[in-house]
Amino acid sequence: MSNTVKVAVLDDWQGVARANADWAKLESRADVTFFADAFADEDDAVVKLAPFDIVLSMRERTPLPASLINRLPKLRMLAMTGARNASLDTAACTARGIPVCNTQGGGYADSATAELALGLLLAAARGIPTGDANMRSGTFQQGVPVGIGLAGKTMGIMGLGRLGGYMATYCKALRMDVIAWSTNLTAERAAEVGVKLVSKDELMSRSDAVSIHLVLSPRSRGLVGAADIARMKPGAILINTSRGPIVDAAALLAALNERRIVAALDVFDREPLPANDPLRKAPNTVLMPHMGYGVQETWDGFYPQMLENALGFLDGKLVRVTNPEVLKA
Repeated sequence: MSNTVKVAVLDDWQGVARANADWAKLESRADVTFFADAFADEDDAVVKLAPFDIVLSMRERTPLPASLINRLPKLRMLAMTGARNASLDTAACTARGIPVCNTQGGGYADSATAELALGLLLAAARGIPTGDANMRSGTFQQGVPVGIGLAGKTMGIMGLGRLGGYMATYCKALRMDVIAWSTNLTAERAAEVGVKLVSKDELMSRSDAVSIHLVLSPRSRGLVGAADIARMKPGAILINTSRGPIVDAAALLAALNERRIVAALDVFDREPLPANDPLRKAPNTVLMPHMGYGVQETWDGFYPQMLENALGFLDGKLVRVTNPEVLKA
């Protein structure tokens, strides 16, 4: 016999949700469905999510605007991994009386994205993906790009918050000269991390590699445009582990096809990246499928807390509520 309550676990693209929490307690009280694939579009999401009372979403993988939320009449509770979700309309949930719960990180998982940015830097600088492909195909050094040593080179950090600060520290350990810029970056913060504050134009023109560590917002969308990319040194590396729309995708693709710069990317304007997207065939690239935060330590925190969120709702004892005003209604 099926349970009355239906729970949807969204966006399990890597197939990690079931293995990283004990779902038995929830499954004894609700029908739990895991969605391993992305929805084709909002209409597809509406059709597939219409029967569900509780939706447990992964970060910003499935956009949850008001137009979707208001088409899910059975939705009574929504949870998200992470502390914030730019693609979730919390106000629309509040207007419907739907509580939104989050998860909170801890330990060393908070540096995972910066660690991947470092990995992308090294992979791009030394042609590691091509070398690996050669070894597996039976060739050796043929076609592997001549790498560059990073010691003595200039690393530009765009955004010197927690992740940007970690990346700056890693690059200093490689004996790189680190400079930084963001709209609100102060000389005091730069000095705290031990890097030099410069203008945006200087960062783009001086750096041998630029790593982006900014939150996507109306102010940062398209922040790295065609003029900024044109200022980059020939062969410079652009690393983006933040959000795809921060960089002008058309300008980036043009620079790559002209082999003017190298791009090491973990994020894209549309995710999953469509199979026919020209970036997949662009030269001078190292591409990852948005895995910056996706380490075991992250899953150990995210999914058990998602279970707590769902069980708390069923027990009438909500935890980690993002919109506490619904509790007063």
